[in-house]
Amino acid sequence: MKKIIVLVLLTVFTTVNSFAQEINWVSLEEAVALQKKKPKKIMMDMYTVWCGPCKMLDRNTFQNKDVADYVNKYYYAVKFNAEGNDVVEFKGKTYTNPNYDPAKAKRKNGYHELTRYFEIQAYPTIIFLEENLELLTPLRGYKTPQDLELYLKLFKNNDYKDMDTQEKFNVYYKAFKPEFQSE
Repeated sequence: MKKIIVLVLLTVFTTVNSFAQEINWVSLEEAVALQKKKPKKIMMDMYTVWCGPCKMLDRNTFQNKDVADYVNKYYYAVKFNAEGNDVVEFKGKTYTNPNYDPAKAKRKNGYHELTRYFEIQAYPTIIFLEENLELLTPLRGYKTPQDLELYLKLFKNNDYKDMDTQEKFNVYYKAFKPEFQSE
């Protein structure tokens, strides 16, 4: 009987893990250091601990195997608590959250200076940084794997460089055929 239970649990565990995938999250400083060795764009998840759509993004999109595989291959991924207490060095400046209150660690807790630097006004916001660390765009709100796929491929392939009008983006958007699977 124990062998059967172990076998069933092992089968369930293996099945669940074949769908869930982990993104290799690093700190912003680590991503910048990795950039120097092997340049890649950076995808940065700006989230808060109290944000429901942020949790959905983690659960439904960032754990999607296709998303995780693509991000791990072509980007450095940074997860950043936009109201956290981390001290961050970026582009020669130090950023903190001077209004952080440890008693509010699980609810709204002041804006981190890095959040202000990137002009983040809603959560979640995924920002994309060019290899030279210049901001490409903020992508606000919850995104499905297929929604995110469009932007991951747009930036990875540098297709955005040919889009100097909304009309050109609209043409790209309409022609885009998502390949990432829903889970």
